[in-house]
Amino acid sequence: MGGKSFGEAPGGGETPGPDGAGGSGPERVRRRGQGQLEAQVLAALHEAPGPATAASVQERLGGGLAYTTVMTILSRLHAKQAVTRERSGRAYVWTPAADEAGLAALRMRRVLDGEPDRDAVLTSFVSALSTHDEQLLRTLLARATADGPGDGPEPAPHHPSDEARGG
Repeated sequence: MGGKSFGEAPGGGETPGPDGAGGSGPERVRRRGQGQLEAQVLAALHEAPGPATAASVQERLGGGLAYTTVMTILSRLHAKQAVTRERSGRAYVWTPAADEAGLAALRMRRVLDGEPDRDAVLTSFVSALSTHDEQLLRTLLARATADGPGDGPEPAPHHPSDEARGG
């Protein structure tokens, strides 16, 4: 998954000073992980009354981040299709591409798409679901099947190994 995650970045903690030492007192800076910054920027976009400029996102975040940092995060989120952008004069205005549930689903799909054995990943995922979540998934799948082709999720692509498994 690497740097493509929307979730919390591992680690975090104190950032070393310019000399590599931990620093102390006022020089010690608390850094946020990339995933945490992305979540904060997305939250600021969700709170905005409409499309927002990078400067307004920076202002909503309290000004603790440099404008260039906000732009970098927005650009990364755009590359991940988590936000959309549109020209407004010389700048862009940014909008979240989905609500929080949609973004979580996008993260899950990206993880699944990045795995070579989708069957094993899905099997492991489903086997670890709570009884309530399993029932909800069954209900959603039944509803998607009842809606007919084109209305529900696309079927999984056919893999040559399906025949070997009897599929």
